[in-house]
Amino acid sequence: MGVADPRVALWLLACPAVFAANTPDGFNLSEITPGIFVHTGRALPLNVPGHDDIANIGFIVGAKCVAVIDTGGSLRIGRELLAAVRKHTKLPICYVINTHVHVDHVLGNAAFKNERASFVGNAALAGAMDRSRDFFVTQYAGDMDSPPSAEQVIGPDRLVEQELTLDLGGRQLLLHAWPKAHTDCDLTVYDAPSGTLWTGDLLFRERLPALDGSLPGWLAVLDDLAKMHVKIAVPGHGPVTRDLKSAIVPERRYLQALADGVRADLTEAKPLEEAIEQVAAAEKSHWLLWDNVHPRNVVHAFEELEWE
Repeated sequence: MGVADPRVALWLLACPAVFAANTPDGFNLSEITPGIFVHTGRALPLNVPGHDDIANIGFIVGAKCVAVIDTGGSLRIGRELLAAVRKHTKLPICYVINTHVHVDHVLGNAAFKNERASFVGNAALAGAMDRSRDFFVTQYAGDMDSPPSAEQVIGPDRLVEQELTLDLGGRQLLLHAWPKAHTDCDLTVYDAPSGTLWTGDLLFRERLPALDGSLPGWLAVLDDLAKMHVKIAVPGHGPVTRDLKSAIVPERRYLQALADGVRADLTEAKPLEEAIEQVAAAEKSHWLLWDNVHPRNVVHAFEELEWE
């Protein structure tokens, strides 16, 4: 199962649309290096108030314009991000870049519809958004303006087939579209002047990685990411890091344990219920939200790897 069907946000399905709670401690924002601002999402389960504010999002300021990187899981969060941009600069917003299709990264896009920005994503993101639009409207109505509508789910108008360079004025961003991994439409954003890489959900820290694409594909992409020369990495979830290679290690360990365990259980024809309890069990103490995410990961891995 990937993002090719209405189950695109299966790992988010537990989160009812009625929740759109305010963040009690305000909209946190850090300038992690000159001109790059990150709002850190909250480590919350997906079925509680505040689920719309779980992803790391932010923006990059160049000499002529601004690029926004992901917009959060509601119009409320998108508007708070827009307000944060405006507190720091009056420059136009040239680009709104989405790292993948999941609702916690894209539903704030509509807050930027009047900014005349280009919406940018992996070439596969357009189709993924089209397939997800009705699902988002029905399941996340409370995170939109009333009445909720498909028009509030904004997909990309500029697509990245492999790589694309965007110029913010004295600041070039290299966008890279990856093969199927966390989803089938993952995109990274590399800010050359600072050596900062926005990984989207290819990198999770502390929060358990959620599989919605290809398990072998994700492991292969992590190997490639580990070879990159990056000074700062902004994960999709969890704290910013200055050691990308080390930050990848726990995630790779979990995903490899998931793959090894599922393959072994498939070979032995063990029931899925038993696999959910036993596969990668040694990893449980290392991750947040295990019970919310791990069972779905095992199901997804079974569906993919049984056809190897």
